[in-house]
Amino acid sequence: MKKTAVWMAFALLVAALSACTRSANSGPPTPLAAGSGDTFPTPVVNNAAATQTATVIELVPQTGGGESGEATPVPLAASTPVPTSVVVAVTPAPQPTSAPVNVTVPSVYALHKGEFPYCLARRFNVDPNTLLAVNGLSRGQWVYPGTTLTIPKGAGPFPYQRALRAHPTTYVVRSGDTFYSIACLFGDVWPEAIAAANGMSVNAALTPGQSIHIP
Repeated sequence: MKKTAVWMAFALLVAALSACTRSANSGPPTPLAAGSGDTFPTPVVNNAAATQTATVIELVPQTGGGESGEATPVPLAASTPVPTSVVVAVTPAPQPTSAPVNVTVPSVYALHKGEFPYCLARRFNVDPNTLLAVNGLSRGQWVYPGTTLTIPKGAGPFPYQRALRAHPTTYVVRSGDTFYSIACLFGDVWPEAIAAANGMSVNAALTPGQSIHIP
């Protein structure tokens, strides 16, 4: 009996000491080392997406055809600046017309009413003294309409200002005016050019008070 009691007391003591040891050593669970057989959730990183340039998206509300009413992510197109050019229309200033198209200086010319040798010298850009000499005329000599004059070739240019009046402009017709006489008033303008600028024939009759364009 004594031996049995001793062994039971010894067994109780060992059990008590074992419980105290487990209680003192118990702590937070130690993470398992890799390869222990237990698995843990691992964050997934998309390396392919991380190495590419991020695409900016914008949530655009569905405007029709969808049932959820939620916004749909739509990639934004790259914004490319578009160069803007400003076109400025520039209208050139009208230039004096010395000779109309398809008209050349003639070799002989019959004077019209209102014309005289100096008028022709200005219009054709010919030296007036040479023009008079070739036709046997002197300064101040009266020359009637219908007189035929020779226009010298190779003569020097008119030595003075050819234009007698500034143009382009508007001219009001006076009694007795013709395109030929009006051309002489401006000096370096051809009568054919004035008529063409007004959509008329060079021999058309003009009405006093009529406004015509001088090119």
